Amino acid sequence: MPAAKKKPKPKPAPKQLTILDVCNDPDLFGPWFKDRATWVAWFVFLKTIYGIPLDEAELAIFQECTGRSAPLPVGYLLAALVIGRRGGKSLILALIAAYLAAFNDWSPYLTGGERGMIVVIAADRKQARSIFRYLKGMLSIPLLAGLIVRETADAVDLSNGVTIEIQTASFKTIRGYTIVAALCDEVAFWTTDDGGASPDSEIIAALRPAMATIPRAMMLLASSPYSRNGVLWDEYRKHFGKDDSTTLVWQAPTLTMNPSVPADIIADAYEKDPASASAEYGAQFRTDVESFISREAVESVTASSVFEIPPMLQFDYVAFVDPSGGSSDSMTLAVAHREGDRAILDAIREAKPPFSPESVVEEFSKLLKQYSIKTVVGDRYAGLWPRERFYVHGIEYQCSEKPASDLYRDLLPLINSKQVELLDHPKMIAQLCGLERRTARGGKDSISHPPSGHDDIANAVAGALVLATAVTRGRRLFWA
Repeated sequence: MPAAKKKPKPKPAPKQLTILDVCNDPDLFGPWFKDRATWVAWFVFLKTIYGIPLDEAELAIFQECTGRSAPLPVGYLLAALVIGRRGGKSLILALIAAYLAAFNDWSPYLTGGERGMIVVIAADRKQARSIFRYLKGMLSIPLLAGLIVRETADAVDLSNGVTIEIQTASFKTIRGYTIVAALCDEVAFWTTDDGGASPDSEIIAALRPAMATIPRAMMLLASSPYSRNGVLWDEYRKHFGKDDSTTLVWQAPTLTMNPSVPADIIADAYEKDPASASAEYGAQFRTDVESFISREAVESVTASSVFEIPPMLQFDYVAFVDPSGGSSDSMTLAVAHREGDRAILDAIREAKPPFSPESVVEEFSKLLKQYSIKTVVGDRYAGLWPRERFYVHGIEYQCSEKPASDLYRDLLPLINSKQVELLDHPKMIAQLCGLERRTARGGKDSISHPPSGHDDIANAVAGALVLATAVTRGRRLFWA
């Protein structure tokens, strides 16, 4: 009787490489981490979000950076990284994206021709590209280069059904995607002029349903901190130091995450501006910056679906212009009048760059004449050109003695006491709600737009409304 054939032993499943494995392998991502002593804190972070046990020294770093006693054994799918500048977060975000793209199988959760998206979102494409460059470098190593089937300036398609794409901070671009990972860079500095109520929160809200069908989809919010508002601050306030929270908040100064940064550069920054350096290098939210006008207050004085009010003979109108040379900032104009005890906003004009200043002045002058306005008030720092160009069109240009900061300060009580009525203009509303009050080292407050933001329309509107409050008994009173 022939001997029974032995059944072949099943081959063991290939070992899933951990993110630490790929960082240690010289043929994978090891070359990006040659000076390993400077990446110790980051490796602790990576072990934490992937549920890899920590040793005693690593646990101490975890506790210092999270305010928690111990990490959750299962890791974290949502993490907020509040990191000082030059801390290395761009490379780490790229590493995580490359690992998720190349060493994870998302095909069971994708149907038909659906692609799993890894999106890198930043305030603009220039900021996102620093992460993208790292990412493309990692995916171009010999062992992984075969994965790339298509490459553009903004996206990489892989043969495993994953696409990595950089995007600007807009909730509109997220819809319709199936997202396996979202890497949100410098989220504390996301601003918008398109009228979004709160761009960071809207983007995060749009990301969640796009990730809902993907188990283990990951979202990372990374930024040096800024003011005590917005998504990053909310995540910090709700989850930092909370042992049982499934959202990890990791807060660390620059030198903790990247000890290779020269300490004297950071010391010099603290010497020049302690408040700024504490945020940029110390990873502390600023206490000298706060929101100036609440959205609720602005919306309470906004006339719904009223976009412009035509001129009426019984009113005296005033106008304020925020000039621009046409290269970077918009040139804006606002018209207003006083009606009883309220200042009413009637019209807004914006010329976006690039434009011809002469052509814009001609266009603005035609609008001013429709409202029988012979004098327009504007920024005194614009030089002589606005005065000369408006004079050509029969309009006197008068310099405002009040800078924008003072105009905003005067506008606030008018809005809060409902002594103004605004047009339904989303961009104006966004700029007004985005204004920030900053306290300088000498104790003096200033009000302006946030970093990378704009206030061209808000400036013109504030000027016109404050001017309108000085109109009484048919006379226009301008400050000296």
